[in-house]
Amino acid sequence: MAPQKKLCVRPDGSFKIMQIADLQEIPAISPDTLKLMNAALDREKPDLVVFTGDQIKGYGLTFLGGDRKKKVADTLRRLLEPVVQRNIPFAPIFGNHDGQAGCTNQEQMQMYQSYEQCLGSDDPSIPGCGTYALPIYSNDGQKLLFNLYLMDSHGSAKGGGYAPVDPKQIAWYRATRDRLAAENGGKAVPSLLFQHIPVQEYYQVLTQVPHKTPGAVRAYRTHKNESYILNPDMVEEGGFMRESPAVPDINTGEFEAIAEKGDVLAMFVGHDHINSFVGHYQGVDLVYTPGSGFNVYGPGVERAVRIIELHQERPRSYQTHTLSYLELFGKKVSNPVKDFIYVHAPTTPEAAVPLILKGLGIVAGITALIVLLTKLL
Repeated sequence: MAPQKKLCVRPDGSFKIMQIADLQEIPAISPDTLKLMNAALDREKPDLVVFTGDQIKGYGLTFLGGDRKKKVADTLRRLLEPVVQRNIPFAPIFGNHDGQAGCTNQEQMQMYQSYEQCLGSDDPSIPGCGTYALPIYSNDGQKLLFNLYLMDSHGSAKGGGYAPVDPKQIAWYRATRDRLAAENGGKAVPSLLFQHIPVQEYYQVLTQVPHKTPGAVRAYRTHKNESYILNPDMVEEGGFMRESPAVPDINTGEFEAIAEKGDVLAMFVGHDHINSFVGHYQGVDLVYTPGSGFNVYGPGVERAVRIIELHQERPRSYQTHTLSYLELFGKKVSNPVKDFIYVHAPTTPEAAVPLILKGLGIVAGITALIVLLTKLL
């Protein structure tokens, strides 16, 4: 890997980040996925692209058999082409599905690092793979202005659910935060944090409601048998939540740590493909970015990337918006049948159970009707 490039704001003091979440692609990449990526990059011209995990659909059947590492490398190559061809720096982190393709996250990080545009790194002393910081400097490279934390949020936990961020990662964050503050004359450096899986505090910007409330989303595991909607007093207009936040069962104090000194302005996650909103809680913005890949469940043509804009004149104020396939191309997709299935597919095994039971009930009802008619006729 080539020496890491220093990130600097533009001459006008601005810096633009594009977050791409949950591509979950397979070797036969959807043309709509690449279409969205290419058009979004051309329109927004970001200074950095952050991939926040599940770039590949590791559990996909097409990764089985043959040279699985080559399949992963080839898939990543095609996914990265839109970014690499435009010579845009990029930073990858991992989700809960990347490592399921028969190729470890560490091996995949090495694949990413084979591209000179990659800023990703891995410290073996930190649990997981791909927890690192990316400082952003003034245009002349002399003054530290901002920092980006990229946190590995791991994958499945033993016994089910998702593993939390490790306490050693939180200790790393605190140490890095304090070191950067010292470099910045003792002042906290305005920062953003990116990871794949949301923290439990995302539920703090929701309102629990009766199950039959219009728009209510049923939750599972940590909030089993509860239903929620977005809290309009804590969430900005224009967002949506169509599945419950799939958070770890255990809270190791990550949010408490990032909120204690006021340096982290916002946390950006993916993981739950059909959620997209900006919530405000204890001085930290809790942001969801929808999935952007068309070979997995998602919000249809509302699949999108997220844009985050920083400016040195307003160091503690950022702007963000999503750019969707719908805005760029309208409602026409290359495979409408498959997309219809992905839009209406259950998002989790727990969500699938009621549909299965309902289907079995319908089958049982039809069978009973046939038996009854047979006896009567």
